[in-house]
Amino acid sequence: MNKSEILQIIHDKLSEKIATLEKMISETRASNNETKSSMGDKYETSREMVQQQINNLQVQLNENINARNSLKIINTNLHQTVGLGSVVETDKGLFYIAVSLGEIIFNENKIFVISTESPFGKALFGKRKGDEISLNNTKQTIQNLW
Repeated sequence: MNKSEILQIIHDKLSEKIATLEKMISETRASNNETKSSMGDKYETSREMVQQQINNLQVQLNENINARNSLKIINTNLHQTVGLGSVVETDKGLFYIAVSLGEIIFNENKIFVISTESPFGKALFGKRKGDEISLNNTKQTIQNLW
């Protein structure tokens, strides 16, 4: 399991998300500037809604930038216990402990990229190969750990 390659895929996906969000913010700002005319108070409400949308996009952008920056501290060496940078294979699937990103495909395998702060990430943290975890009445056994 080449964790460096997986980490690069995660980095690339986050970079794509960041670029998309930056473009959306730019386009939304441009549309907001177009409504800035002397048309009166009825347009103030729509301009405020656009500003709220920009603020929401900015929050998402900052979260993705922070997630991408946090990838720099991930150790891609083999792990004996589950922690940041671990790839964990359970009887239910493959998981990469890094940031909250969702599913990626690597060498035709689905890998769920999860954060150490997620409930499942917390349940896995510190466990070893052969350990069993239980979350939401579902038991999983760690079959492999990289």
